[in-house]
Amino acid sequence: MTRMTVYCRGCGVRLQSEDPKKPGYVPAEKLTQEGIICQRCFKMTHYNQLSKVKVDEDYFVQVIKGIGQRKALIVKIVDLFDFDGSWLDELFRLIPHNPVLVVMNKIDLFPPVRWGKIEEWVKRRIREKNVHPVGLVFVSGQTGQGIPTLLEQIEKHRLGKDVYLVGCANAGKSTVINQILKFLAGDPERMITTSRFPGTTLDVIDIPVSAELVLHDTPGLINPKQITRYVSPEDLKQILPERKLRPKIYQLNPAQTLFFGGLARLDYLAGERLSFVCYMAERLPIHRTKLVNADAIYKKHLGGMLKPPGPQTLTKWEPLVKRSFRLNGEGDIALAGLGWVAVKGPGALVCVHAPPGVSVSMRPVLI
Repeated sequence: MTRMTVYCRGCGVRLQSEDPKKPGYVPAEKLTQEGIICQRCFKMTHYNQLSKVKVDEDYFVQVIKGIGQRKALIVKIVDLFDFDGSWLDELFRLIPHNPVLVVMNKIDLFPPVRWGKIEEWVKRRIREKNVHPVGLVFVSGQTGQGIPTLLEQIEKHRLGKDVYLVGCANAGKSTVINQILKFLAGDPERMITTSRFPGTTLDVIDIPVSAELVLHDTPGLINPKQITRYVSPEDLKQILPERKLRPKIYQLNPAQTLFFGGLARLDYLAGERLSFVCYMAERLPIHRTKLVNADAIYKKHLGGMLKPPGPQTLTKWEPLVKRSFRLNGEGDIALAGLGWVAVKGPGALVCVHAPPGVSVSMRPVLI
C-alpha cells in the first residue's frame, strides 16, 4: 500500500520518518495524525531552537519563477524598517507579468511619525524602481494593524486568481499570514511557523482561508545586499528589532567613530559637532571611540566587545569596505538589514564601513 504524502503545516516541507537530520522529520507514529508539524518547526515554535538544514536558494528561485508563469496575484511583502534590504529587484524579473500588490510590513516598529511623509517616500522609491503595483498597503504582522485593508485589496485585485505571498527572508510573510488567519478564523491550529531564522518556510504552503480564497506562502528569498547574511541565526536576535524603535543619540565631534557591533562602523571625518541618531535594534551594542583608535579596537575586540558577529560567523568573515558620504543638509544613512543613522549637518563628511556587497545608501530623513 502506497503511503500518502503528508506536508508540514508549519514550513510546507514533505514529512518523512527515515532520517532525523533531513528536513521534514517526524517520528513514524505521528505521520498518521492530522495537522502535524515537523520536528524542526516544533523546536522553533516551542523552544526557539533552530535545527539547521541546507537551504537550496536556487530551488527557492525556481519556485518563484514557476509562480510567474501562472495567472496569479502576487502579494509582495516588504520590511518597512529595511526597505532597500528587503525589496529585491530580482523578484520582479522572476514575475514580470503578474499584478503585484505591495505590502509594507512592520509599521509597529516605528515611533509616532508623519505617515503621509513615509507613504510618499515609499511611492517615490517604487516609481524609481520602475514598478507599478496595483495597490500599496501598510500593515503590522505583529499587531494585525492594516490586515482588514489588506484583505479588501486582495479581494479587489485577485479577480478569481490564485494569491501568492512572496518576499525576502525576515520580511514577515508568515506573520502577516497568521494575522490574516487570526482575523478570519481565530484558529491557532492553522497557524504556520514563524521565526527570525532565514529559511523557516522550506516549500510553498497552501492555506485555505475561505471557500473562495487560498493563500500560498512561499520560501523567503535571501538578499545578498542584507547584512543579515553575515550573521549566524543565533546572533540575529541582536540585529532584528522586535519592539518599537527607541533611537539612540550620539553627539559626535569630527574624528570620532561609532561601531555597530562588529558588523559596521561610521567615521565622522569633517564638520561641526553634530547629533547622530541611530535607529537600530535595541539589543545591538553601539560603541563610540576616537577615530585614531578605531582600527586597533576593531582588530582586538571583533567577536568580543564588538559582537555580533560571533565565533560561528567569524569563520567566514570578510574585511569591511569603506563608502564615503557628504551631507547636503540632512539625511538618513541606511545599512541594509541593520537600520539607519539620521544626520543633520550641511557639509558633514562621513565614512561608513560595511561588509562587501551590503547596501549602504543615503535617503531623505524619514523620522
